[in-house]
Amino acid sequence: MIPDWKVVQDYLEILEFPELKGIIFMQTACQTVQHQRGRRSIYNAAVWYYHHCQDRMPIVMVTEDEEAIQQYGSETEGVFVISFKNYLDNFWPDLKAAHELCDSILQSRRERENESQESHGKEYAEHLPLEVLEAGIKSGRYIQGILNVNKHRAQIEAFVRLQGASCKDSGLVSDILIHGMKARNRSIHGDVVVVELLPKNEWKGRTAALCENDSDDKASGDPPSEPMPTGRVVGILQKNWRDYVVTFPSKEEVQSQGKNAQKILVTPWDYRIPKIRISTQQAEALQDFRVVVRIDSWESTSVYPNGHFVRVLGRIGDLEGEIATILVENSISVVPFSEAQMCEMPVNTPGNPWKVSPEEERERKDLRETHLVFSIDPKGCEDVDDTLSVRTLANGSLELGVHIADVTHFVPPSSYIDTEARTRATTYYLADRRYDMLPSILSADLCSLLGGVDRYAVSVIWELDRTSYEIKNVWFGRTIIRSAYKLFYEAAQELLDGNVTVVEDIPELKNLDTKSRQAKLEELVWALGKLTDIARHIRAKRDRCGALELEGVEVRVQLDEKKNIHDLIPKQPLEVHETVAECMILANHWVARKIWESFPHQALLRQHPPPHQEFFSELRECAKAKGFFIDTRSNKTLADSLDNANDPNDPIVNRLLRSMATQAMSNALYFSTGSCAEEEFHHYGLALDKYTHFTSPIRRYSDIVVHRLLMAAISKDKKMEIKDNLLSNKDLEELCRHINNRNRAAQHSQKQSTELFQCMYFKDKDPENEERCISDGVIYSIRTNGVLVFIPRFGIKGAAYLRNKDGLVISCGSDSRSEWKPGSLQRFQNKITSTTTGGESVTFHLFDHVTVRISVQASRCHSDTIRLEIISNKPYMIPDTELFQQSSLLLKSDLVKEVTRSVEEAQLAQEVKVNIIQEDYQKYCQTKGRSLYTLLEEIRDLALLDVSNSYVM
Repeated sequence: MIPDWKVVQDYLEILEFPELKGIIFMQTACQTVQHQRGRRSIYNAAVWYYHHCQDRMPIVMVTEDEEAIQQYGSETEGVFVISFKNYLDNFWPDLKAAHELCDSILQSRRERENESQESHGKEYAEHLPLEVLEAGIKSGRYIQGILNVNKHRAQIEAFVRLQGASCKDSGLVSDILIHGMKARNRSIHGDVVVVELLPKNEWKGRTAALCENDSDDKASGDPPSEPMPTGRVVGILQKNWRDYVVTFPSKEEVQSQGKNAQKILVTPWDYRIPKIRISTQQAEALQDFRVVVRIDSWESTSVYPNGHFVRVLGRIGDLEGEIATILVENSISVVPFSEAQMCEMPVNTPGNPWKVSPEEERERKDLRETHLVFSIDPKGCEDVDDTLSVRTLANGSLELGVHIADVTHFVPPSSYIDTEARTRATTYYLADRRYDMLPSILSADLCSLLGGVDRYAVSVIWELDRTSYEIKNVWFGRTIIRSAYKLFYEAAQELLDGNVTVVEDIPELKNLDTKSRQAKLEELVWALGKLTDIARHIRAKRDRCGALELEGVEVRVQLDEKKNIHDLIPKQPLEVHETVAECMILANHWVARKIWESFPHQALLRQHPPPHQEFFSELRECAKAKGFFIDTRSNKTLADSLDNANDPNDPIVNRLLRSMATQAMSNALYFSTGSCAEEEFHHYGLALDKYTHFTSPIRRYSDIVVHRLLMAAISKDKKMEIKDNLLSNKDLEELCRHINNRNRAAQHSQKQSTELFQCMYFKDKDPENEERCISDGVIYSIRTNGVLVFIPRFGIKGAAYLRNKDGLVISCGSDSRSEWKPGSLQRFQNKITSTTTGGESVTFHLFDHVTVRISVQASRCHSDTIRLEIISNKPYMIPDTELFQQSSLLLKSDLVKEVTRSVEEAQLAQEVKVNIIQEDYQKYCQTKGRSLYTLLEEIRDLALLDVSNSYVM
């Protein structure tokens, strides 16, 4: 079957049905060449395919053009030209879902055509023609940027972040405020828009008050902040329309729209998306379900966009339905690997074990007998990306080695599995599961550098001065390794600390005789100690250049014998974590230098631009409240300032300041070196002139590309033919945009699934009586009607209102307990005072500890949210900071881990859902970790950070 451009445009979601096979998409159709010659070209292609198949296989051209059906329908025997509806009726009469979706699309199209013929008043201004927009951008009259809607004030506030030439030429140092739906002019979150600035006397300020996610967005009555550049959208350059998860109105709401109404306003799960009008007779039947819709149009005469129903995801509140919602909202596809992809995979079975080939043995450096290679990973880790080695050379120098899984040996360019890995771009980690980039035969077996088995690796080996640890030279190449030990972090740290009793937890040493065990133990302890010394030196060198330590709180889960979550306990930071991280950073840096030197215009690197100085304003003001000065002129001054901003009585202060610094950061992004100047390569956070990702090819497609570049660079040095066709700068830049996009989706989905499980954890608890619902909180931001609070115990950040919806303000009596009374709030820079009409007064300062009650705000149309309520202006019993006094070097990303692990207790309590989860694991998850703890520990290696901040290494 060959569809024309109109069929591809209107019925793409039906063409995506897995049942529909044998579809040929012509380039003409995909590029939507909207003219008769294009349709004639598609027909000629259909005739060619028919003759190419020796006139034995009928070819169907599908078009909505009646003239084409009349003209070509009987022109060539064996080539049928029919409408899409006729195609489904004749070839797929039993595919009910496709017929229902087709009817929905046809109905939506008919109504759209009818609406365009009717005379309506204009709800919005017409968009300007493309040539006018382009000329206006060029002249500086208009500004181009991406629309970002404030999800807390979705009907009122949106901002346009400048891009391209507009960013440099406008002279603006801040985003542009788009106030109200009229000014937004039918643009949707994520659209590339063209904006006209309003006169300065019409500029408005952004909302300074806390506000709940309320679709009505009533005015808060609180004064806005200082006026900022304000504009209106005059055109859309690129629409960001996608699949949207929506909820149908309740029975009462449907009845209010009219008993026989077929046009229904559905509410998107994402607050930032406006309601969508669709036509359906299934509204009542689908009230309790999350469903997917697509937008078809948004005419200037319509208050809302028009769309059509696509499919049902699951029941509202059901775990699998909510997980499916998160996946759709982030455009993540989790279909199983195809038969064609799996046919490319190597075999490793007891009857046919995999082994090193003689050819690879000749071409690779063999380290199996010469090097003590070992891995240090979380407990239960199956997909071991990296191993380490260190030894003394005959000349007295030291040799440091980082050995990374050779994924590219098993994943040839342009193979089926390579195409799939490229599409996925990353392994997606959710709170209770993960979706692998590669099949488990690679990720958990043949590419995993497991202990005691031969594996292919790509190694970076440095020769170091034995005392100064300065690098003398470096070698890159393919190797064969056999890891001697598969250590977990805690055991490695115990050995470093001199506790040899941990030997019982190291399987490779456990069953040896005393003499052999002692000899191997001494060898291993020496290697760990030397690695630690080297890592300290490397880190100190980066620190001198301004490397930042932007980290937060880490809490680990305590598991019982059945691998179920038993408790949450503060996790002590281990120096061995930093040791491994420094070795990986060093390898990434040197590989970046190597591939850039060999391919200066087509190397994949990772840049981290310096943040805008205005983004540091909150950090500076908060630090000032505690008497600290934060110098943000450079990464070096920022790092030094943060190191000095320590309150000996409250270590949480420093962590919150570091968290604020993290939120000010720009995104770290992949890029092609041919697309920007060398001075823009710098990585601000790591203080390195060049950086890339090389050390996790099992989980990141970027690393696969970098491995291929490194192999090509080695071949180039040897004046050998480069086997892999390298991507051009243009193609590589396009790939980088795709990977960056998928990484953002991975971060958002991981954060959203964590929030889902947070709510599940607290939802079945009574906030009035359950001890775990009461916790210590720290105020870290002051707003006009409340404060933002951080809860160290659960890693939660959220709003706590000091004025409720009834206009009453918080009051704390002599027992410090809070209650609501008539009164007013007065906000200052670093504090807020609540005064009742009776003269009672209470003041909340930045970094005050308060007692907070945690509950869940349920929502039918959107995700549930955590609700925080201050119940006392005093700390809760013993402040949680005492639990963290020994934790000064912890990863920000692990704020997510703490809550993700804790909320699984609620999941485990729901016995009915367990079987569903297991069935989905079998259907979708290619690799299953031993426990949730294992799964989430791996987030560290993937470098997925909590997207409450934008900084990613």
